[in-house]
Amino acid sequence: VDTRFSYAAVNALGLLQSLDRIDRKQCIQHLIKCRNFDGGFGTVPYAESHGGMVFCCVGTLAILNALDEVDTDVLNWWLCERQWSGTKQYLGGLNGRPEKLPDVCYSWWDLSAMSICQRVHWIDSDKLSEFILQCQDAADGGISDRPEDLADVYHTFFGIGGLSLLHKGTVRLIDARYALPVHRLKQIGVL
Repeated sequence: VDTRFSYAAVNALGLLQSLDRIDRKQCIQHLIKCRNFDGGFGTVPYAESHGGMVFCCVGTLAILNALDEVDTDVLNWWLCERQWSGTKQYLGGLNGRPEKLPDVCYSWWDLSAMSICQRVHWIDSDKLSEFILQCQDAADGGISDRPEDLADVYHTFFGIGGLSLLHKGTVRLIDARYALPVHRLKQIGVL
C-alpha cells in the first residue's frame, strides 16, 4: 500500500517491459488517493505530503503514462515552495516538506518530479546547483546532505542526479522517471 513500493514495482516492470502484468487502473487510482489538497503526495492516503513520495507517485504515473491525473501546476507550486530562501548557508537548497532544512537528496526527489512535469524552470537552478556544490567535500570527494557535513554515497548519488537534471557540468543525463542514465535505458530498449 506504500507508494514507495508501488514505484519500485512499476519501475521494475517498466524496465522489463512487463507493465501488462498489473492492474494499471487500480494502481493509478491508489496513487491518486495519496494526493493531498496541497498538490503533494504521501506514502498512503491522508499521509503528509513529502518530496520523496511526490517522486514515487509522479514517477509511477509517468511510467504508466498517466500524468494527466496530476494537476501539474498545483503540484509544482508546492515543489517550488521547497526551495530555501532563508539563511545564506542553505540558500537555494530544497527540502522535502515545509519547515525543514534543505537537504541535497531533495535535489533529486523534488527536482525529478519537476523534471517529469517539465517545470524545472520554475526554480532558481543556479542557486540549487550552488547549494549542491557547497556540499561537496573538496578534500575527499563525495557530497553530503548539507554544507560541512560528512559526504556519503546516498547524498553523492542524489546530488549528481540533481546536477544532471539541471544540466550542470559534464554529468550524463538521468531519466527522472526511472532514476537511471538515459543512454543505458536506450541501450536496453526502454527508451
